[in-house]
Parts: sequence; structure tokens; C-alpha cells
Amino acid sequence: MTDSSGLPPSSPPPRHPGLSVFGLGPIRGGTSNGSANGTSNGTANGNGFETNRPVVRAASVPPSIPPSNPPLGAYRTQGAEARRHTSATGIPRTLPPSIGDVVLRAAVNVGIPVFLTGPTEDGMPMLWANSAFEHYAGVRFTDFAGHTVRRLGEMLVEPQDLERMTELVNAGQEVHATVRSHLRGGTHGWAQLTLTPARAGHSDRITHWVGFSVDVSDHMERHAAQLASLEVERQQREDLDLIAQTTEILTDLEYPYALRDIAELLQSMVRWAGFYVNDDGLKHAAGVDVAAPPSGRGRRHARYIEGDNIADKTARRRPQTDALGDSVTTGPMPILEVVDSVQDVLDGVLDGPVTLHLDIPHAPHSASGWLQRDLTLRLADELGKAPDSVVVHPVAGRRDVLGLVVIVPDEDEPGDYVEADEADTLRTVVEVVARRAGSAIDNARMYAREHRLAETLQRAMLPEQADVAGLDVWTYYAPNAEHAQVGGDWYDVLQISPELVGLVIGDVVGHDVEAAATMGQLRSVVRSYAFELSTPSRVLERVDQLVAGMGIPRSASMVYASLKREEEPDVWTVGYSRAGHLPPLLLRAGEVIKLDEGGGALVGFGSRERTTGEARLQPGDTLLFYTDGLIERRDRSLRLGLEALLETASAITARDAAGVGEELLSRLADAPEDDVAIVVVRIPDPTGDAGETALSPRWRRWMLPSEPSSIGRARHAVLRTCQAWGIEESAQAELVVSELVANGVLHGWGHIALRLYDTGDGLRIEVEDNNPAPPVATDGHPNRLGGFGMQIVDRLAEWGWRPSGSGKLVWAKLRRQPTPPK
Repeated sequence: MTDSSGLPPSSPPPRHPGLSVFGLGPIRGGTSNGSANGTSNGTANGNGFETNRPVVRAASVPPSIPPSNPPLGAYRTQGAEARRHTSATGIPRTLPPSIGDVVLRAAVNVGIPVFLTGPTEDGMPMLWANSAFEHYAGVRFTDFAGHTVRRLGEMLVEPQDLERMTELVNAGQEVHATVRSHLRGGTHGWAQLTLTPARAGHSDRITHWVGFSVDVSDHMERHAAQLASLEVERQQREDLDLIAQTTEILTDLEYPYALRDIAELLQSMVRWAGFYVNDDGLKHAAGVDVAAPPSGRGRRHARYIEGDNIADKTARRRPQTDALGDSVTTGPMPILEVVDSVQDVLDGVLDGPVTLHLDIPHAPHSASGWLQRDLTLRLADELGKAPDSVVVHPVAGRRDVLGLVVIVPDEDEPGDYVEADEADTLRTVVEVVARRAGSAIDNARMYAREHRLAETLQRAMLPEQADVAGLDVWTYYAPNAEHAQVGGDWYDVLQISPELVGLVIGDVVGHDVEAAATMGQLRSVVRSYAFELSTPSRVLERVDQLVAGMGIPRSASMVYASLKREEEPDVWTVGYSRAGHLPPLLLRAGEVIKLDEGGGALVGFGSRERTTGEARLQPGDTLLFYTDGLIERRDRSLRLGLEALLETASAITARDAAGVGEELLSRLADAPEDDVAIVVVRIPDPTGDAGETALSPRWRRWMLPSEPSSIGRARHAVLRTCQAWGIEESAQAELVVSELVANGVLHGWGHIALRLYDTGDGLRIEVEDNNPAPPVATDGHPNRLGGFGMQIVDRLAEWGWRPSGSGKLVWAKLRRQPTPPK
């Protein structure tokens, strides 16, 4: 026994969740051409079935399929007869009745919805459907029998699916579509729909359409979940890439537009973003000045904003009063926002983002008021119209909030994400970028503060050299530490009296800040006793006593020597005492003499009386004082290094102190592993030097401290070098060097490097300091200070500048001066 659906009442119909049915094509009629098998509640006219009465029962035999079996040989025709019974593709136009019965029964009992409609020109009336269709659609077939598929099309969620399938059906093409429709219970589902044209006769006319529907809801849900997961993963990759690019930009804060570039990266997520730093008041920042990074302090938010007339705005807000103080202002006064939320963020009272309303007036000189006025003008210029509100995030350092990052979210971004309990993706990314920017700025601030302290200390400890009349002195110092300008080695050349010169060179173990501090203490002690005592051994004994009482933690070696001028012209006597230091060398006419007398223990460990060695110097003699950094290497012992120094010194052909030092550095100190300090003192020989051609390298260099005394020392060094090289333009070179070094002393810090090159076509002068700002010649403005020295350089030489590793290098090449007519 079966019900109207064709299924036994004891067994429930199979459950096929998903799409019910589809809808197709234009309706041109609601009848069919033929008659239907089965029972009809109405009468059929000549054109088919009445559209309002069911004529075919579900699961019944389709009217176009014959119920009986043909003879076995009915389909074994040959030739033209066979061609009449086959289509152009070779497929028989009709099936044997036995096979038709099998196909029909399979279609009736198959578990997927199958239905049959009439031709397109009749509006595709519903002729037959199986029981799975009824359960699939959630209705009985009798409710749809004879109706066109337009009624089923109303069940589609997306009308464009109906339009697309209608075009294919009108063209007589098979339809394959994944559609979405309403289901029972108010839900939606997905189905893969196939609609195939069928031909019941021997002509090519499409007489029926066979439809199949396969539920793919689970597949579509999994596909949608995969797409959503991929979208989340893509967004996360973009966020991580943005953070990585931000980190890369922050590694070089010397780039003047670092914050601007980060803000442009954030604008891929928001409409606008910008950074503000707090340094005695807020200001918009495109980068960070690493020399003076923001302090994060200050409440004076009163910087001038171009285009903002705060005086007029304040006057409009101020109530007008009469002589008695009564208000005469007509109309309502504007509501003034009294809560300074931006200042609360800067003070650390609020640690999260806040919303700043730009359409509400704020106190004029408050942080919120100043930022409101700046953003109103800036956003109106960049976006065309200022929004009603912005979101302000803190840029926090370790202890202080150093600035702000302000964003204007997209219009479709939820405006209340500031108040949300859980941070969304945008808020998280902006907060990460702000924290990293704050850490980078804070590190730059700490580095700048330590650099200023170290610079002040180093200026007090840098080696000094006095200009000594009657002696040719050249000094060199290079610390091993990359970022420090002073280490544990030091030297001093002191003019104690017109006839007495003190010279000291020393080495403290290590080349760190503690070694530099120890060196500074020893240097001060030695200088004090050098002006008090004239005998080198006595000076070291007093130094031992004081160092033992001071408890200096680092051991040190040192040589102290005194050069005394004798009564004979150009004759000097040197006395020296060594405290665990390498012996000085005396270079005389190609011979190298080690001054190894006066030896003793390290500074502070002298238990025995110290002694003084002496040597008589002649014109042309050269004294060489050095530290172990000149000769010590990991791949050779100190003894072998000393032998290499003796061999190199014996082959020196230079006739001036600078030439001797440069030859030593070029051959021995190409890759030093420790601090290097060298002092070369030569007794001039006017007679011998004038008769010989100098064979030394035609370039020189000096390291000068950034102090006014270096200007005179540079002039003296250039003058003696020009004399040694036979360069006639010594006066012009002296003037150019004086101006360049003076600029370095005035505007730079730390060491100043002076280099001279004999190019064969004129003297080239290079001065390098640690200030990256370029030199500027005065433009003649009456109120401008400085820049006149570069006008002098411009008259005497061709000059230019280029950035260097730590600052800038200014070069000048002297012009050949015309020979005056006789």
C-alpha cells in the first residue's frame, strides 16, 4: 500500500537536505502537447494539461516512454532505416522498451530528485517527478503538476541564477549550475542542478527537459569555511608583513622620513595615519631626530599651526561682558570639552586608544585642543574633509609616552572598536606598530643621552699635543671600539717650559669605558706631576704612590720622557723611565736603537726605586713611542711583532715626523686588533733635509681633538708638510686648513681627522668631523652668522663635501697660483 507520493507509509522518505528546485525561462504557456498516463482530476484540451490541475502522479510512468517491450530485432535495422532511427551522434533516438522500463523504474526509485518538464515553447510544464523530488522540495508533486517551472524559480535565493539558466535553456543547451534556494524551516541550501534536453520523436525538436539535483550544501559549507580560513590567513600574512616592514624601517631611525613611511604603510588598513611626538609639546613628525629625540615631557602644546587663527577662535568662545561684568553674549555658548583625553594618554593615565572628537571644541592650549586644530586643517587638506572623530594610540617608551599615532578608520570599520572588550585586527596591528616605534625612539633617546655623556667625558680625555718650537711632532690615535672615540691608550706632549718638553704614552688593559675612565685618571695624575718634577723616574714613583692609594682596578703600562734642549743649537737630550711598557725607538741614519733602559714594573706595582735612561739626540734623529696595538696580533707573539717593527723602522726613508708615522701605519697597522697610539718626535736637520729629496709617501693624516687648540696645531702640521714636500703654496694651504678645521671645531665633536694628499697637480686637503650637516657659505645676509670662512676657501681652492660613516668629509684642492711677472 502506498500513499500519493509512491512510498510505503511504513518507511519514511529519504532525507535530502539542500536545494529544493530551480526556476527557468520565460512562460509562454502552461500546457503540454500530449496526454498523460495515470489518473487526472481534470480534462486535457488539445494543447495538453490544465495548468491548475495535476495530471501526472509522482513516481508514475512518464507519458513519453512506451510500456511494452519491442521484438528483439526491432533495432537491428541497416542502412537508411538505421539512420532514421539514430541521431547525428550515433545514439539511438529511442531505447528498447525493456531498457526503458529499467531506466524508468530506476528514476522512480533513485535517491536523488529527478523531474521531467515539457518543451520550452509551452513554458516547460512539470510533467513528472519522483518521490525523492517531493521530499527534496518539501511539497507534493500534485501541487506543481502542470504548472510551469516559474513557480519553482520563486524559491531561489538569488534571482540572477534564474536569469543565467533561462538564457541557456532558450538556446537549447544543457544547464549545469550550483544554485541556492530556500529550504524548509527558513534555512538555505546549495544544490548542483543539471537540466538536460530530451527528444521523444525522430526530429531534432526538444520535447522534454530532464532535471537532476544533487545536494552539495555540505561541500559548499566546507568550501566557504576554507575560503574564510584562507582569507583570515591572508589577512594575517598582510598584517605580519606590515609589522615586518615597520620593524625594518625602524632599524634606521637616521632616515629622516621613517615615521612618515610607517604611516603610509598603515594607510593600507585605514583612511589616514600620522605620528606626533611630544617634546615640550606635541608636533607632527615625519621622522626622528636621533641627535635630539623626543623626551616625552611637556604640556606646552602651543606650537604654531599654519592656517589656524586661534586668537579669533578664542575671542568667539569668550563670553562678552559689560562694564559691570554681566554677560551680554546673545545665543547659546558652545559646549567646551573639558576632559583632556589626549593629555591623559600622554601622562599614562589611559593606556589604551581614545577617541578624539573633532566636532567638539576643546581648551585651546590643551593637548586635545592643539591636536584637534592641527588635525582639522591637516585632514581637510589631505582627505578633502575632516572626519567627526579620530582614534589616538599612545607611542610608549619604557617609562614615558613619547608620542601618539593618530588614525582615521575606514568608513565601514566599526567606530566603537575603542570601547570593545576584545581588540580587533586593526587595533592590534596599530598597537604593535606603536609599541615598536616607541621602543625604537626610546632606544634612540637613551643612546643619544649616553652619547652626550660619553662625548663630554671623551672631550676631557682625548690626547693632546702642544706645539713645540724646534721639534717636528706627529701623533696618531685610533680606538679599537667601533662606537667609542677613546679607549685605554693615551699620549700627551706637554710644553713644560721653553727648554723642557714632557712626553707620555700609556696603555690601560682593555678598551672599554672602564679602561677609558682609568686612562683619564692616570693621565690627570701624570700631567700634574710632570709640571712639578723634571726627572722621569721621580714622576713615575709619585704616580705609583697615588695609584696605590686610589685603588685603580685596571693595570697599566707607561713611558714618561722629558726632552731638554742643550746649549748647543739643535741638540736635545732625552731622559725616560718605563713602567712595564715597550721600549721607545731611536731612528738615526737608517739605524734603529732600542731605548730599553729605565725599565720597571707596571704602574702602581713599583716596589723598587725606578731609574731613568738617557740618550743624546742629534739633528735628524727621530724618537718613536708606541703602544702594543701597533705590533700585537693574534697570529704572532709580541716578540715577533717587535722584530717586525725594528725591521720596518730601519727601512723608513721619510724626512719628517708625519712621513715616519705614515710609513709605520701603512706597513704595520693595516688591521689593528687593539687601540693604537703613536708619537713621533724628530729633531729637524735644516742642512741635511734641504739637500735630499723626500721619498716618503706623499700623504699625511692627523687625529685632532675638537677644541680650539687644534686649529693652530693643524696649521703647524700643514706648514711643515709643505716644507718637507717642497710645495710653494704653503700659505694658501695653511689658511684653507685653518678655516676647515675651525668649522669642524665649531660645529663638530669628538675627533677631527686631517689628511693631506700631494696629487701632483695641487695639494688636496680633507677634514672629517662627526657632524653630518654640510658646510654652507654665507649668502651675504646682514643678520647671518658664520659661513664667511667657506668664502675664503672658495677663493683659494675647489671644494666640496660628502657624507662619511660618522659625519661628513670636506675636501679642498688648492688652485695653482699664477707666478707674478718679473
